[in-house]
Amino acid sequence: MSNPALDGVRVIDASTLFAGPMTAMFLGDLGAEVIKVEHPDKPDPARGHGPTRDGHNLWWKTLGRNKRCLTLDLSRGRDLFLRLVAEADTLVENFRPGTLERWGLGPDDLLRVNPRLVITRITGFGQVGPYAARPGFGTLAGTVRRTV
Repeated sequence: MSNPALDGVRVIDASTLFAGPMTAMFLGDLGAEVIKVEHPDKPDPARGHGPTRDGHNLWWKTLGRNKRCLTLDLSRGRDLFLRLVAEADTLVENFRPGTLERWGLGPDDLLRVNPRLVITRITGFGQVGPYAARPGFGTLAGTVRRTV
């Protein structure tokens, strides 16, 4: 692709497992520069999930394509993360509601350093409501909706 649709767009992928990383993967497929941020002691569980071939995890080979990775403990590396956000176009995250806010990295904090930032927040049960604080995964959400 000589002029990818998202050429020049920078994405920070601070998500784990499937929904968030897949969202960022698609943006990378369209030409965006994707920077995957992972905790140094707890990297994305998708790295070890599913089948392997020739010693490589196939889920991670798919979800991690078109991404550059760095390790950063967001609870302690707030200033560095804000520097990344200042130069980004979008952030993809899937923490439980309130997690980024506890670290001083909620939407208000992020938009203060980058007012044009597009923030994608993926949760199992939304940002507010009776189940908001619960962790959520695709099969669990499907079961709750009775679609599995």
